Amino acid sequence: MGYRLRALTLALALGVTAVGASAPAASADSLFGQQPPASTGGVGVGTGPSILPGRPGPEVAGTRAVVVRGVAYAPSRAPLAVKMTIWAANKIRHKPYKWGGGHARWNDSGYDCSGSVSYALHGGGLIDYTLASTGFMRWGDRGAGRWISVYASKTHTFMIVAGLRFDTSGAGESGPRWRLEPRWERNFKVRHPTGL
Repeated sequence: MGYRLRALTLALALGVTAVGASAPAASADSLFGQQPPASTGGVGVGTGPSILPGRPGPEVAGTRAVVVRGVAYAPSRAPLAVKMTIWAANKIRHKPYKWGGGHARWNDSGYDCSGSVSYALHGGGLIDYTLASTGFMRWGDRGAGRWISVYASKTHTFMIVAGLRFDTSGAGESGPRWRLEPRWERNFKVRHPTGL
């Protein structure tokens, strides 16, 4: 099944229509446990993010995602699979690092690097099963993608989605988080989902 069909199937299950109209807006409380912010808090976006009608997660205008108080806002002009990948990653962004986490089951008490990337991509309808870091070295198409790029080595995996890095390592707490500081991308294979 192609990613577009999987994303559409997931979207319909969440109550989002293909054209993005007439479906009831999902509550930010039910998805992220907090109210959407009134402003961007100085993270460098021109227009304030919001929950758009008919969307199951937060969005911001344009083609680049932003992070506000730890929550990533999907760009309104991104394909649905990309938005859903971001919204899925938001669901586990507060979980701790757990070696092997996310591999035995999708909903786990913690996630390792490849488990967290697998969880987010599964939420976008882009994979059906978890992959280890070495599996991501051969996954998808070679090189960076327009919307999603997965960086994989024998020991670590992270991804860049619409300009934001989702990684278990970086400044602050360990575990799956949106990381704002740059990462040293040395000795990683770069892969992307076909078409994205």
